[in-house]
Amino acid sequence: MSEGTSLFEGIHSLFDQFGSIIKIEKDRPIFNEGERSDEVFYIVSGYVRISKDSESGRIFTLKIVGPESIIGETSVFCETIYHSVSAHAIEPTQIYALPRTKLEKFLTSSSSLMMEWMKIVQTNNFKNETRFKDLLLHGKKGALFSTLIRLSNTYGIQQEDGSILIDHHLTNQELANFCATSREVVNRMLSDLKKSDIVTMNKGIITIHNLDYLRKEIECDNCPLHICRID
Repeated sequence: MSEGTSLFEGIHSLFDQFGSIIKIEKDRPIFNEGERSDEVFYIVSGYVRISKDSESGRIFTLKIVGPESIIGETSVFCETIYHSVSAHAIEPTQIYALPRTKLEKFLTSSSSLMMEWMKIVQTNNFKNETRFKDLLLHGKKGALFSTLIRLSNTYGIQQEDGSILIDHHLTNQELANFCATSREVVNRMLSDLKKSDIVTMNKGIITIHNLDYLRKEIECDNCPLHICRID
């Protein structure tokens, strides 16, 4: 059992017992921004991109979430019952779907479940606050450096030479979507990092050779590792 399930076992059990299993193909939406939010979802397997989409077609990726994550939760106990973000499967994905109203009834009938839910919501809020701080205070560079740090904490594998290999394939465009900027801007910043031997890239796999440099540049607050993540 992983940390996510052990911490929120009650919430997991709700979806397991009362949710409906749905299979989503790669690159297919689970829901789109602006659609009515009648269900909340629990990811069983696969990975999902959570994003904001502009009228011009630009995508701002907020996070990539995987197994044991809950999505579509922002409308729970909220007067706004429309999705504020979009969710797309980036690989074949299985999810549990639970009606929002049913989840609300379960939560209001159990103080322990409500406490679990509050912890989930507060953790997500804290993650978002730290992401937006890096973007607002340090601009595009801060967004990219923050994304690389969070990727290393989520998917990083320590190498013998002390570098960190990010075991998750990302294109430069996908990195740009995390930074709310263009691929060209990210290309230039990555080129500078490669020239300084801060990072190397090989077929979409990034290796960070100087994590301390990235942390120093954005005045890292040393957030707990369960907060400083990309999910």
